[in-house]
Amino acid sequence: MLKPNAVKKRVTEITPQFLRDIGADALLLDVDNTLSTHHGTELLEGLPQWIDGMKAAGVPLLLLSNSKEKRVKPFAKKIGLPYISLGLKPLPNGFFKAAKRLKIKKRRLALAGDQIFTDVLGAKLAGVKVILLEPIQPETKWSFKVRRLLEKGLRKKYKTCRKVLK
Repeated sequence: MLKPNAVKKRVTEITPQFLRDIGADALLLDVDNTLSTHHGTELLEGLPQWIDGMKAAGVPLLLLSNSKEKRVKPFAKKIGLPYISLGLKPLPNGFFKAAKRLKIKKRRLALAGDQIFTDVLGAKLAGVKVILLEPIQPETKWSFKVRRLLEKGLRKKYKTCRKVLK
């Protein structure tokens, strides 16, 4: 339940062909430490161009974040994507809402996110594929430090594989 379908360094490494290779037609995106630093407003380098390329290729994108709407809405507006805030990952409800909003079967969805115990576990519980990314920047809050420490062994195990994990 904690093993991602694939591992990449940054979201911008994901291509439409890669999504097809893992059996996904649409991509859900975590926000914090995936598209920007935790609670940051600066976009990941190359993100606008990547979004444009994914849209041009016909890949539906949707933000799925555990953050409140006051954080997610302005960010979503800035990059021109629909969103679901308070996704409550790892609970599967946010994934179900996303599938319904995109009008796509859960098994044809993938999520790109940076946390094993929220993003990976949530996607697995919902029957959604998941691409684990490296966090853009280390968080300073103690709760994140504890989670990252717990993730360390799993990340080391998965780091050697930059392609689809079986």
